[in-house]
Amino acid sequence: MNILRSFWNSPTGLKTTHFWGPAFNWSLPLAAAMDTKKPPETISVNMTGVMCVYSASFMRFAWVVRPRNLHLLVCHMTNETMQLYQLSRWFRAQRVEQNKEEINVE
Repeated sequence: MNILRSFWNSPTGLKTTHFWGPAFNWSLPLAAAMDTKKPPETISVNMTGVMCVYSASFMRFAWVVRPRNLHLLVCHMTNETMQLYQLSRWFRAQRVEQNKEEINVE
């Protein structure tokens, strides 16, 4: 019971935005993970790039803010990884499409 009480009253506990912000923010990497099943042609490279910059910025914020918010840091690290994976899928699809066009021209 003391562990639960100490978490409840901690600076990053259940009563703070340091907990609930990252908790709801997990929807971003979860959505990106679900998008891996979609064809790479549907990936918006602009939005994915923006999400990469967003997560990189907030990773730094989560590390610098006091008290340090490791929950938010891990959330944005996961989102950054998923978004970079999505970008790699898009680039691979573009390369394959370009190779097909070069073959058809010849």
